Amino acid sequence: MAEFVKVATMSEIPDGCGRTVKIRGRKIAIFNSGGRFYAIDGACQHRGGPLGQGEVYGTRVVCPWHGWEYDFAAGCNVDDPEMKLVCFAVRVNGNDVFVEL
Repeated sequence: MAEFVKVATMSEIPDGCGRTVKIRGRKIAIFNSGGRFYAIDGACQHRGGPLGQGEVYGTRVVCPWHGWEYDFAAGCNVDDPEMKLVCFAVRVNGNDVFVEL
């Protein structure tokens, strides 16, 4: 059964930034775009680069290793929308950010 797990506080992920968290052995990238939070698989499909450390603009992140770009609102690669990452539901309660696993 899925449950929401606290991954951060809002202040730990400023607007326009991302962060990688490890939950139950899984790396998940959390992003803040305009005060809205998103969560996707944390590894780039190219070579496993850490998406949570990538450059964020709008709802997109650029992998810091080789420049692959993803739309984290939809979980898809910008150049090939058929390449999708798992997206996770995110909930904010007060200052706490939760991800559904």
